[in-house]
Amino acid sequence: MLDNVAPGPDIDALMNDIGRKAKAAARPLGFASTEAKNKALNAMADAILASRAHILAENAKDLKDIEGSETLASFVDRLTLNEKRIAEMAEGIRAIAALADPVGEVIAAWDRPNGLKIERVRTPLGVIGVIFESRPNVTADAGALCLKAGNAVILRCGSDSRRSSQAIHACMVEGLKAAGLPEHAIQLVPVTDRAAVGAMLRGLDGAIDVIVPRGGKSLVARVQTEARVPVFAHLEGLCHIYVDASADLEMAKKIVVNAKMRRTGICGAAETLLVDIAAIGTHLTPLLEVLTDAGCEIRASAAVLKVAPGLKPATEEDWSTEYLDAIISVAVVDGISGAIAHIQKYSSSHTEAVIAEDPGVVERFFTEVDSAILLHNASTQFADGGEFGMGAEIGIATGKMHARGPVGVEQLTSFKYRVRGAGQTRP
Repeated sequence: MLDNVAPGPDIDALMNDIGRKAKAAARPLGFASTEAKNKALNAMADAILASRAHILAENAKDLKDIEGSETLASFVDRLTLNEKRIAEMAEGIRAIAALADPVGEVIAAWDRPNGLKIERVRTPLGVIGVIFESRPNVTADAGALCLKAGNAVILRCGSDSRRSSQAIHACMVEGLKAAGLPEHAIQLVPVTDRAAVGAMLRGLDGAIDVIVPRGGKSLVARVQTEARVPVFAHLEGLCHIYVDASADLEMAKKIVVNAKMRRTGICGAAETLLVDIAAIGTHLTPLLEVLTDAGCEIRASAAVLKVAPGLKPATEEDWSTEYLDAIISVAVVDGISGAIAHIQKYSSSHTEAVIAEDPGVVERFFTEVDSAILLHNASTQFADGGEFGMGAEIGIATGKMHARGPVGVEQLTSFKYRVRGAGQTRP
């Protein structure tokens, strides 16, 4: 069971012990064979499928704990597991096993005039700390991705998903044992006390090399403020869709509804729709209608209200709100220049999409918008490591150092230089 241990020395001692075990596991894992890692991953997938009845039973207990609370439907959706999602979890692990092993990959190689042969080679980061809320599938995704990249991982789930995460974690450990890999390579923090998070942010006495937060704005803000080790994170997903006057209307309608309504609680869900002023007479009303028909509440700018006066007026706060719900802000902008200006002002640099047939508009959007993921004529809900062919992701990074966009196996590595000589000395 995950327990609430009193904060203080007991928590610090527990967490430092977890850190020591992770660091010890990271060394042999860093040069473990591809075959051993893949054997472990496939055994994990098998164990998850074999344990699905137990996982679902534990998930039902987690869901019962939040009954009667004022919880967003999107939060409940993220917490909920079912047969399909468990099957997808197992398939995601197998997809990671099928990926090329990044460890040892030669990224670049060149020869120097003095005969030195230099290679840049991928290496594991070491120990990764993952702090997450409400998504029990992160236990499998993060554990599998870190293992494939040769890293040990310390997982700290939220209290809301503790039973589900523990059931999944047991399957991950079963896979490690089946392949003869260190069982402490994937650890789940056995307490829900928030002091454990603080201990991880302090680095566990040098054991943790990087922190990845997966959760709400308050969690990510705390991590970015308090962490004493590097962080791969995004604070929120303020994703925009710009519909240009050149856009195919039927395509635009389909994409906009999918981007907002497919799953409203994920970070790739669209939160703002921008419509070209030149498309007011052709595109705006049909787009408002399909969103309303899909059950989406619209917060409208003054220009939009002139066309549809019955909508709720947007406030300044709406343009910087990640709703994670069936709500979208809609504004009219002065072409691609206006769209870029709006995105630059309000975006969280996560994901933006342009719907247009004019190649000049698309080129400007791709060149001038500086977000981690940009899409043309496609839904923002494709902002996902699995959809990028990465098998899964440990998160979306919106910073500009090291990792950006979906964080998959390659992003969970660093590199070193190998220099081969034949007796050279430096004059």
